[in-house]
Amino acid sequence: MYDVVVIGKGPAGVSAAIYAIRSGMKTLVIGSGVGMLSMAKEVENYYGIEEVLSGSEIQQIGERQLANLGGELINAEVTGIGFGQAYIVNSTAGDFDAKTVIIAVGKSRRGIRLPGAAELEGKGVSYCAVCDGFFYKGKNIGVLGDGDYALHEAQHLAGFAEKVTIFTNGKAFTGEGEHNFEIIDGAVERLLGEDVLTGLTLKDGNKYELEGLFVAVGQASAADFAQKLGIEVVNGNIKVDENGMTNMPGIFAAGDCIGGLYQMSTAVGEGAVAGQRAAEYVKKNK
Repeated sequence: MYDVVVIGKGPAGVSAAIYAIRSGMKTLVIGSGVGMLSMAKEVENYYGIEEVLSGSEIQQIGERQLANLGGELINAEVTGIGFGQAYIVNSTAGDFDAKTVIIAVGKSRRGIRLPGAAELEGKGVSYCAVCDGFFYKGKNIGVLGDGDYALHEAQHLAGFAEKVTIFTNGKAFTGEGEHNFEIIDGAVERLLGEDVLTGLTLKDGNKYELEGLFVAVGQASAADFAQKLGIEVVNGNIKVDENGMTNMPGIFAAGDCIGGLYQMSTAVGEGAVAGQRAAEYVKKNK
């Protein structure tokens, strides 16, 4: 079991891991991208950097720092967080037990932009399989997505639903792992229903009857993790206290996912606080 598992390998995540490691914590970082930092061609406003560097170069330096301290970094996609002896972080590289978790995956993604989607949210359209899956017991439902996150949600829903179909909305399915779900790769034209979802139509004219549709586009976001654990979210941002801890004991958050000034300097500082406080939490609760 790890003392600290950090979800996200951007500035907030790596900074959190560095501080946790220096506090004697067995720490793991899991991430598959660094978000907005990778798009920065030149960084000139970060303290202590005299030479102009790109965001990718800064990220590489941070990862080397982490490795030099003995930190573990796994390039994988995190698909969920669950409960076990403490917490269980589910990923495409396996499941990892953790005494504490730091969420540092950047800003939450937006909902889908399909005709009928906004009107049917909460009326058959859901963004949380763990939260709402039970209500679709024995029903015919769909999952909208094309990767590992969508497959993870479908596998969870299979325990409730009579049938689960994955709709990739025109993209190639890239989810890894054995499954027997039907994959529909046509582009979605619109969702159907007035008071409740009744199905969807594809741009090729095919229509599918559905009693529920779970959105799992792209990768799991901070809001996804938060919602499934009962973590408080305000205006799309994870709410934390002055120690970076959420309302869920042992779950911390840092960086863009908690709102504020979306800058590398802010993310690094918030990560440092979360990493230090997570270490203190572990020591206090031995």
